[in-house]
Amino acid sequence: MDKYQAILQQYWGYDDFRGIQRDIIESIDNGHDTLGLMPTGGGKSITFQVPALLKDGVCIVVTPLIALMKDQVSHLRKKGILASAIYSGMSHQEIVTTLDNAVFGGVKILYVSPERLSSPLFLVKVNHIKVSFITVDEAHCISQWGYDFRPSYLKIAEIRAIKPDVPILALTATATAVVVDDIQERLGFAEKRVYKMSFERKNLAYVVREATDKQASLANILKAVQGCGIVYVRSRRRAKETSEWLNANGIKSTFYHAGLEPAVKDLRQDQWQRDEIRVMVATNAFGMGIDKPDVRIVVHIDCPDSPEAYFQEAGRAGRDGRKSYAVLLYNASDRRKLNKRIADTFPEKQYVREIYDHLADFFQIGVGSGENTMHEFDIEKFCRAFKHFPIQVDAALKILQRAGYLEYDADPDNSARVRFMLTRDQLYFLENTTENEEKVITAMLRLYGGLFSDYNFVDESAIAMKAGIDSSTVYQVLKGLSKRHIIHFIPRRKIPAIYYTQRREDGFRLMITREVYEDRLESYKTRINGMLDYATNNTVCRSRQLLRYFGETESDDCGQCDVCLAHRNDDAQANLMRQAQERIIQLLEDHRRHHISELHTLQLPQKQLDAALSFLMQEEQVRIEGAYLFI
Repeated sequence: MDKYQAILQQYWGYDDFRGIQRDIIESIDNGHDTLGLMPTGGGKSITFQVPALLKDGVCIVVTPLIALMKDQVSHLRKKGILASAIYSGMSHQEIVTTLDNAVFGGVKILYVSPERLSSPLFLVKVNHIKVSFITVDEAHCISQWGYDFRPSYLKIAEIRAIKPDVPILALTATATAVVVDDIQERLGFAEKRVYKMSFERKNLAYVVREATDKQASLANILKAVQGCGIVYVRSRRRAKETSEWLNANGIKSTFYHAGLEPAVKDLRQDQWQRDEIRVMVATNAFGMGIDKPDVRIVVHIDCPDSPEAYFQEAGRAGRDGRKSYAVLLYNASDRRKLNKRIADTFPEKQYVREIYDHLADFFQIGVGSGENTMHEFDIEKFCRAFKHFPIQVDAALKILQRAGYLEYDADPDNSARVRFMLTRDQLYFLENTTENEEKVITAMLRLYGGLFSDYNFVDESAIAMKAGIDSSTVYQVLKGLSKRHIIHFIPRRKIPAIYYTQRREDGFRLMITREVYEDRLESYKTRINGMLDYATNNTVCRSRQLLRYFGETESDDCGQCDVCLAHRNDDAQANLMRQAQERIIQLLEDHRRHHISELHTLQLPQKQLDAALSFLMQEEQVRIEGAYLFI
């Protein structure tokens, strides 16, 4: 047993590695920039956790998935591994303490959200941290040609500049050849080094079902396939409506989307994880980092806008290796909807310039001013004032962000903050508090520490659940306590924000380059068309279609998707036809005339017999006169 296996067995109890895990581990351990392509469930975390324990210093793991961070930190600590995380929602003091622990050797694996990489505090502290290597999870997010590009990922290059000799391990479950090259270029790889695991999922049967009534088809599928499931939908409203419909039809479900309160999301996820709820109906906000191996079926009611997104979401089924299903419900309207997304996501350049000018009017920013200013952005108010639609405005702002004129935080999650203005002793002697105030104060003290010494981020929905009252009551109580100077309460902000990175220009002067607009538009069209091809190609094995999209040209038919089963059925029918034709010819081989009623002695199904006889007559191998057959 070598050093890698020893660590694997000591902490995880496994005897050996799977697939390309060892290749990736040896590469990063030897100091090489490395890109690992591993499908969902391929064991990505092992590839950085094992070498992190072997190398001196701290492994910094960049990931956008806060739920995954918390989950992995918890699991690693239970194994006795020094792991910590930095993400939005932590107090300033908590972040300082965590970074100081990393500086002084109290952390081996440090998870960081990409937004935190550019904070002055992190940039100062990382200079003093001995970094073993940097892991970039969901690495496709750094590629502007990827399906899930996130500008915050570009900040990783700043860390590389501070730590130029530290190798980088990039990991992703979905990347085309173009994205693979772009990831390595964006991360400044010293040399190209890619390890790729086959994306084939032998236990996963892909199915595309044409469905006019998608809800009825969904119910039939979920009744036919037993076990836990995920149903993906496009919108928050559709998630709620579909879940309610399933419950009304005897299928226990709940719904999940980004707009839910954190405590509600956690509760619903836990209920689903524990199989108290069978089906989770969700937008694409659900699933990243969720480690539930026994999902038997994933159904997409709405067509995703890329094979990458579909492959990743469908791949959450059957991670335990048992037979599972990934079903896409499709009809003619999906083509129209996908093509509309192209126009919605890439409005005309002139429209983008118009939004830029209207934005300046909205904030009253004159030409030549506004640089480095931050503005809360009420998109509904803006749309009413200038007669725009939110979807196109959102898309235009993202294009302006890619062009470098502004930063647009469309979905901020600035949690509420609370600090007690009284000491703990003063709190005990507090008088004239209502029952609800007592409940809220007690809930906060049980949920959060350090409230007397610093501001803490708090989750109003979690307080509500702990106190046994609703969130709106908690909000009013916190406001009341703040007015009485018992606490200082800073409410959460969910209003989008716009930050001008440079001074305001006249709209007609904006430079929206080919790379920012035309090239990305073509890339998006390619992904849309790839998804449509997958949904409508009923002649090539579904698994082979997906593998080819990701560059695996050498593959076999899976034998279990709807296309393969249809081919198998066609082959079986053709074989039965040949057998029927041979039986008829054998009957007539004596060159005598046989009455047509004698065909029943062959004991063949009537439909099969009629088809075989019709074919033989068309080919003029058999003739018929009156009621008699002969060769």
